[in-house]
Amino acid sequence: MKYILIIGDGMADDPLEELSGRTPLEVCKKPYFDSLCERGELGMVQTIPEGFPPGSDTAIMGIFGCDPAKYFSGRAPLELAASGGVLPEGGACYRCNMVTLGGVESLPYAEKLMVSHSAGSIEGEESDELIEWLFNNPEFAVMAKAAGMSIRPGSSFRHLAVQEDADLEGIFLAPPHDHLGEKLAGILPRGNANAAALLALMEKANALLEHHPINEKRRAEGHLPANGIWFWAEGKGAKLPNFTEHYGAGGGVVSAVPLCHGIAVLVGLEPVSVPTATGEWDTDYEAKTAAALKILETDDFAAVHIEAPDEATHNHDLEHKIYSVECISERVVKPLCEALRAKGEDFRLLILSDHRTFMSSGAHGATPVPYMIYDSRELTPGCGLAYSEANGERGPFLRSGTELMPKLFEK
Repeated sequence: MKYILIIGDGMADDPLEELSGRTPLEVCKKPYFDSLCERGELGMVQTIPEGFPPGSDTAIMGIFGCDPAKYFSGRAPLELAASGGVLPEGGACYRCNMVTLGGVESLPYAEKLMVSHSAGSIEGEESDELIEWLFNNPEFAVMAKAAGMSIRPGSSFRHLAVQEDADLEGIFLAPPHDHLGEKLAGILPRGNANAAALLALMEKANALLEHHPINEKRRAEGHLPANGIWFWAEGKGAKLPNFTEHYGAGGGVVSAVPLCHGIAVLVGLEPVSVPTATGEWDTDYEAKTAAALKILETDDFAAVHIEAPDEATHNHDLEHKIYSVECISERVVKPLCEALRAKGEDFRLLILSDHRTFMSSGAHGATPVPYMIYDSRELTPGCGLAYSEANGERGPFLRSGTELMPKLFEK
């Protein structure tokens, strides 16, 4: 028996006025998704634990069977694990996004706007060059050294900052993707002296990056500049239970997102990168499918995480949110299942959105999401319903994402 997990990041949503009161899942053309769902189990699951902000970190940790209340210590340490990094004793790790800040240049930093959490989905080569230039800039390097801060370039807008002897007690650091279009004043670091040091680095970065040649070139070409950095997702360490010991299956996790690879490493699964995967709506869906099938040649479990619906929603791009869900159905799930059928392999498949991401705001949501489980043996009658939020509410309700893996593995 093969076991497959497909996470369409942020594909669940609320009804939209521009879709006549329907959700993107309800309007997109996903016949293969729906055909499996009709013959499988459809329900709702609360992936975001009570008391946690909505995000992929705690949601995906729970989906892999790790209770965030016991194991979560921040998103950035999970991503650090993916890169093979180790935190120093007493140190902390932060996500360091390249961002676009808007408003008149002469405005005080707090009066500027969060325009893009990803600097317009900046390419990795430009992003790495900018962040390395910044941390080597004499003015910035002095401040970074005083704060005990070093950088690990991430080859996308997602970099990691490691800080020695970091004080996280009472600190507040806002996820930039949840505050697009807002003034910085309400979301600046606060809570302790370390927050003030991080804020000083962010302000200095904006001043130095504003007219960097790469950003001037990006503006001239009609792209958003990467004129700021943003620290968030702080944490001090992570240790997770072993997946194979719990579920009796080894395998790998295919993703373009460091968070998923970090979770894979920490639970003992193989992190699998696809060179042509972007994390955007134009990612290489076929290559991700091929990578999953390769895992299943020798192992029994494969997970495929697709960031595209989430990024499209953060960018207020409804067309490509819908498109990416259609691609997951027809270019990932369909060829994956048909290849296994052709080999005569029995399989169980779990599909879900890790959390809702709202087109109305571009932010993550904590409300339940629909899940579906399909068994190729079709031993029991299916739900007879297409995959959507409203139809999910007609099925079983799981109070925690940690209930999903036992259901997939029939534990």
